[in-house]
Amino acid sequence: MTDEKTKAVIDLLEDAVYIVKNGQKTKVSPKDFGQDIIFWKNGQVLDIDRNERIRVEGQEVI
Repeated sequence: MTDEKTKAVIDLLEDAVYIVKNGQKTKVSPKDFGQDIIFWKNGQVLDIDRNERIRVEGQEVI
C-alpha cells in the first residue's frame, strides 16, 4: 500500500521545474531569459543560482 503523503499533484500544462527535498516539493518558476544552476551536496539539492539575461535593445537604463 502506498502512503498518500508520498504523492504530489503537478500541472503538466505549466512549464516549471520541481525539486523534491526531504519530502517537500519546491517549484522553480520559469523566467523570460536566463539560466538556473542547481548545486548538489551529498545527493541533495543545496542551492539554486538564478541568473537573468537581459537583451540590450536601446534601453536607457537596465
